Amino acid sequence: MTGTTLQPWDRPRTGRVPTPIAAILDWTGTALLARLALAAPFLASGIGKALDFGGATAETAQLGFAAPGLVALAVILTQLGGTALFLTRRWCWLGAGLLAGFTVAATLIAHAFWTFEGADRIRQLMTFLEHLAIIGGFGAAAALQHRQTAP
Repeated sequence: MTGTTLQPWDRPRTGRVPTPIAAILDWTGTALLARLALAAPFLASGIGKALDFGGATAETAQLGFAAPGLVALAVILTQLGGTALFLTRRWCWLGAGLLAGFTVAATLIAHAFWTFEGADRIRQLMTFLEHLAIIGGFGAAAALQHRQTAP
């Protein structure tokens, strides 16, 4: 088309990605499935906490929160609401931000590896870094979704 600027995702293939992989990446369901996989732990946790609110409250109380019931409710709403938003195209960025922000806070509170010694420090560091990767995944997913929906 003359006069039309191609977006990066519309440009012809350069041959660097094998055709079967390109077909998977181009399939419209791939992005949704990838977002669902990334959000699955938050969805499962939110449902589990909602079904066992007493356990969720006890968990937040153990972390030292003054109003554990309110904190547990906020966690459930963040996990379930953030997941729902993250799975949409229009509000993916907001869901990603909510879940990433929650993950930052939860990681700093529950996996402060610098307060541990020996093998426990290494285990907490690995969990901390895994959570950092999830935060990066939310950013990447939101950026890719934004590119797909940008005019």
